[in-house]
Amino acid sequence: MGVLVFLTDFGTKDGFAGVMKGVALSINPDLRLVDLTHEVEPFNVLEGALLLKAHYRYFPKGSAFVAVVDPGVGTERKPIAVKTPNYYFVGPMNGLFDLVLEEEKPLKVVELTNPRYRLPAVNDTFHGRDVFTPAAAHLLSGVPLERLGPPVRYRRLLNFPKPKRLPGKVVGQVVYFDRFGNAVTTVPCGRYRRCTFRGKTFPFVRAFLEAKRYGVGSTCGSFGLVELFVPEGNFKETFGARKGEKVVCHL
Repeated sequence: MGVLVFLTDFGTKDGFAGVMKGVALSINPDLRLVDLTHEVEPFNVLEGALLLKAHYRYFPKGSAFVAVVDPGVGTERKPIAVKTPNYYFVGPMNGLFDLVLEEEKPLKVVELTNPRYRLPAVNDTFHGRDVFTPAAAHLLSGVPLERLGPPVRYRRLLNFPKPKRLPGKVVGQVVYFDRFGNAVTTVPCGRYRRCTFRGKTFPFVRAFLEAKRYGVGSTCGSFGLVELFVPEGNFKETFGARKGEKVVCHL
C-alpha cells in the first residue's frame, strides 16, 4: 500500500484539506495520508510546481501525489493522472507537474473521465475532493490507471525561468521565499565563490551561520537551488526583495 500525499493552496481554515482525507479514507481506510503542504501561495502554479519537485523524491516509491493549485478548475483544463517509473501524480494539467516530470519520465497519462472513480456528484469548483482524491485513492488500492479514463498527451504549460550559463557565472532570478524569508533562486547548486544581488555581494557559504560575520550570504539550499539569506534574519524583509529580481552567481 502506497502513501497518498497532498499538496494544495487550500490552507487549513475551511476544511478543504481535511475533507479530501475523508474521501480517501472512505475509499480505502488503510491508506497512509501525508500533508506535504497546504500553504502554496493561492493560485501560484509555479510555486506549487517548485515545491513538488523539491520534495517528491523523499517519499517511498509507489506513492501518489494529489497536487491541487488550480485556478482554472471547472474550465477546459484537463484533470489527469500520470504514471512514472516510481510515482503517480494526480491533478490538473496546468503546468503543476512540469518540473517534476523533467526528472520523472511520464510513462502513461490519462484524463480522469470515468464516473466510477469519481464521487457521485462532482462540484465544478472542488475537483480536489470530487475527482483527484478519488482517482489517487483507487490507484493506490490497485485499480489500473487505464480504467480511470482515456490516454492523453501531456502538455508542458509552465513558464519557468531557466538560468543562463555565461562564462564564469550563472544568471538567474528569485522565484520563491520560504518561511524564514530566504530567497530561493533558479540557479542550480554548484561550486560558486559568491553571488550578487542589486550589486551587493553575498559570500557563498556551506551553512547559514558561517555567513554571520558578513551579515548576508548565499548557499546551496534544500531545494537543490541557490538561496540568498540574512543569518538569523529575513532576506525578503531586509531588502524588500521581490520575485523575478536578478541574481548572479560567480564560479
